Amino acid sequence: MRPYGYRSGPHFRAAFDSRRRDRRAFRARQWCRGVNKVSTAVELRFDLAGSPSLPEPLRARLLARRDRRVTGEGVLVIDAQRFRTQDRNREDARERLAEFIRAGLSVPKPRKATRPTYGSTLRRLDAKRGRAQVKRGRSTRNWE
Repeated sequence: MRPYGYRSGPHFRAAFDSRRRDRRAFRARQWCRGVNKVSTAVELRFDLAGSPSLPEPLRARLLARRDRRVTGEGVLVIDAQRFRTQDRNREDARERLAEFIRAGLSVPKPRKATRPTYGSTLRRLDAKRGRAQVKRGRSTRNWE
């Protein structure tokens, strides 16, 4: 049996400390008859900034992402209310947390500055001269 919060995949293997994660159930904001009877929605909070299980480069990449689910204090908040049972919503929230962290594992390749080739520069300037010649030919100077 795997420990609570453990996910594995081809490129992802991390164990999260279950004490660092905060979950709570709340009523979904729906306009239906059963809204006041059951509370199946789940909110999962994971402290990205203070988690000891994340390496520093991964933490920096996750906090640098412009995601509306990350608060100003560095806490990731995931609301799960897709399914009708609380257990399935809890599992869905854990899967979405693992997917969020898995997306931060890929290190972006640094961009290498390049220059256009000499031939492409000449072709671009020739095309500009041709367009300028066409536009110059449309002028109304010598119609007599």
